[in-house]
Amino acid sequence: MEAFLVSTGIVALAEIGDKTQLLALLLAARFRKPWPIVLGILVATVANHALAGALGAWVTTQLGPQVLRWILGVSFIAMAVWMLIPDKLDTDADPQNMRFGVFGTTVALFFLAEMGDKTQIATVMLAARYDAFLSVVVGTTLGMMLANAPVVWLGERVTRLLPLRTVHSVSALIFLGLGLLALFGVG
Repeated sequence: MEAFLVSTGIVALAEIGDKTQLLALLLAARFRKPWPIVLGILVATVANHALAGALGAWVTTQLGPQVLRWILGVSFIAMAVWMLIPDKLDTDADPQNMRFGVFGTTVALFFLAEMGDKTQIATVMLAARYDAFLSVVVGTTLGMMLANAPVVWLGERVTRLLPLRTVHSVSALIFLGLGLLALFGVG
């Protein structure tokens, strides 16, 4: 249960103000069809985070516990620093020009936007940290949905209600805490 709750919380916080949340806002503004967008986000996130979780689980089989502890500790601390750097959305890909419909466009754009993103890297690290692949993938997916679905339905109003700097600072502190716990072999 810890893996699920930590994964959900970390990704929900990390996703606020992230480029994929900005993408959700862009798609909602362009298409004005929330259900296919939300379902597309779900499908893309499950696929992306399942791959990331599998990578994290595989890493644990390849590295010894001491090496893994140091890699995870340093990675979580690096993620804490990365959380303090604001994301920007590349607007080169125009959803209006896509030929896959609202759902297909959302799946494709979200899957690609998540590649190498903070939440994907966090999923790899969480799956490596916890021996609970399914709990991590379900938790990180729920975190993504908690952060992105309201944006699709409520738009920009949601993003203005939350102070992004505070949310990113809290996320950074959580990642820093996880990094220090990993380095000192706690948990």
